[in-house]
Amino acid sequence: MPNAKKKAAYSKKDLREVGDNPELTKADFAKARPFAEVFPDLSASIRKGRGPNKLPTKKLVSLRLSPEVIEHFKSTGSGWQSRIDETLRKAVKRKASASRARGLSEAKPHRLQTR
Repeated sequence: MPNAKKKAAYSKKDLREVGDNPELTKADFAKARPFAEVFPDLSASIRKGRGPNKLPTKKLVSLRLSPEVIEHFKSTGSGWQSRIDETLRKAVKRKASASRARGLSEAKPHRLQTR
């Protein structure tokens, strides 16, 4: 654009006059208190979260899975970790049922043959 006039920048005075939030000073920061101290009830209600399980039924583990497995379960939406758990529980039950059908007991440990 030829001959376009450059707008003047706003000064600090201009910004102070129109600003809703004045700049905080060192004295303001010195008087500041933590949110939880000022509003303890509100803070407690916000930070409540789910809380601990009454009877923890699951254990936290770190597990490495192939990218294909993760993509498959994540593509089904939220709750994908629970679906992995459900799939693994079904596999364990199937294997236990198959072992019982062959006459093997889950309680018997596998013994190594020695000479």
